[in-house]
Amino acid sequence: MKQTTKGTSDSSATEPKESSARSSSKKSPAKTPAKKSSTKGSAATRSKAAGSRAPKGTAAKSASTKSVASKDTASKSAPKTKSRAKSKAKPETTFQELEQVVYPLQGVGQIKRIFKKKFNDKDTLYYELYLEVSDMTVYVPVDRAEELGIRAIVPKKEATSALSLIAEEFEPVPADWKMRYQMNLDLLKQGTIHDIATVVRALYHRSRVKELPILERKLFDSALKLLVDEVSFSLNKGKSDVEELVFARLETEPKKTAKKAAAEE
Repeated sequence: MKQTTKGTSDSSATEPKESSARSSSKKSPAKTPAKKSSTKGSAATRSKAAGSRAPKGTAAKSASTKSVASKDTASKSAPKTKSRAKSKAKPETTFQELEQVVYPLQGVGQIKRIFKKKFNDKDTLYYELYLEVSDMTVYVPVDRAEELGIRAIVPKKEATSALSLIAEEFEPVPADWKMRYQMNLDLLKQGTIHDIATVVRALYHRSRVKELPILERKLFDSALKLLVDEVSFSLNKGKSDVEELVFARLETEPKKTAKKAAAEE
């Protein structure tokens, strides 16, 4: 009886051990997948981390590419801006746009614009000059303007002096009209306001002695227009008022000059 009891007790004691072993053996397969899943999770985490890093690198590269591209664009556009600034810069000239000037034998005109034009495969600077008297536009090379006698309108003091000149005495003109014509034409080409006034005075008084030939008559009309135009701009008076003033001075008795008066005394 005692032995049976012991065996029974022994068997009962050993059974729980087997069951625990079985339970442990059953539980162990469950743990192994957990480890594998954790490995998979870590790999997935790494791949995600690697994936998340990749766009940052790409973004950095794209940003650097954009910055380089923007620098290249800026460097390319910089010379263009300079060249445009140079092309827009106004050239230095004696006369400016919209300025009134005197063109000998042509009259008072206004410079409408200053521009470049190719002449003999070379860029040449021109004045575009509009002459109101003849309603004509002429193009004058800037480097030849002084040679052609183009000048600024005289100040008021000089215009008043020219009006006084036509009322003074003068030397007798040559009887030969051809010689007289050439002499007066040369004075007009010189183009000063006193030369123009001298021609007006000489031809007016000659016309009172004898009728002028056609060419001299045209020369007188041209000189008169030149004088009236410039004086009207200088004194800021109407052309009709200046023309009346000129003829009033011409029709008065010529005054002796200060030199002649001193010599007679």
